[in-house]
Amino acid sequence: MSSDDLLVTCTNAALTFGRGPQAVVAVHGANLEIFAGDRLAIVGPSGSGKSSLLHLIAGLEQPTSGTVTRDSCLGAYDIGLVFQSDSLVPALNVAENTALPLVLADRPEDEARQAALEALALVDTADLADRLPEEISGGQAQRVAAARVLAQGPRLILADEPTGRLDHTTGARVLDALLTAADHTGAALVVTTHDPAVAARLAVRRTMRDGRLLVAEEVS
Repeated sequence: MSSDDLLVTCTNAALTFGRGPQAVVAVHGANLEIFAGDRLAIVGPSGSGKSSLLHLIAGLEQPTSGTVTRDSCLGAYDIGLVFQSDSLVPALNVAENTALPLVLADRPEDEARQAALEALALVDTADLADRLPEEISGGQAQRVAAARVLAQGPRLILADEPTGRLDHTTGARVLDALLTAADHTGAALVVTTHDPAVAARLAVRRTMRDGRLLVAEEVS
């Protein structure tokens, strides 16, 4: 791929929480390049540093040492985030939750709602548009979270253990939704997971162990 396709570069990026004897190194000198269209799984058990690395990539945390460089055209709304919890706003219905990033970006309300409805249809949740988050299941809420990312049209989707609290069937549907979102928008997709079945559905796998990002492995 050309440098024009390069979205994020981590160069010896490290993240430490605390100072002195109480300091905890969450990420040790990670090196990673993310290109447009990538399908990357970051695999490891709980506490291995996967979420911390994702936060560095997203800009939610700043590296203690090393660098994380994002493409100059990669703005805040070009990065879509999906967390293990669905993070839907309880007072907003499903369509309003899905349209929220567009509304915050000052898109006209009717245009934002139309984009939200189209995104919900792509992940088979259009029939939930007028329901509140408390009226839908956890798996449905995760698909709505994927639809919210799809409506946003990001260049990079970062999903942190999006299937971690779901049964196998529901988790597979959520991953389907994320892959649909990435394919539809042409975005790169990075998923952290402890589940080998989830990792196997993405083209490249990187393992994290004790905060260290190991070499890439292509999934056959």
